[in-house]
Amino acid sequence: MDWSWLLLLACPLMMLPMMFMMMKGNHSDTDHSEHQHGANESADLKEQNKLLREQLQQLKHKDES
Repeated sequence: MDWSWLLLLACPLMMLPMMFMMMKGNHSDTDHSEHQHGANESADLKEQNKLLREQLQQLKHKDES
């Protein structure tokens, strides 16, 4: 009996569970870290924005004087 056709089906059939496991693993690991990173980045950008606004106000007051 020729089993070579089974080898041809083995690769595509094994790819499905492997892709499922990879997608499941990526979502559980990165969602939390990306959310935390985004929150930290947002806080940093808000602080930079505040400092730039203060500097802009100081420059405007210097020009008026």
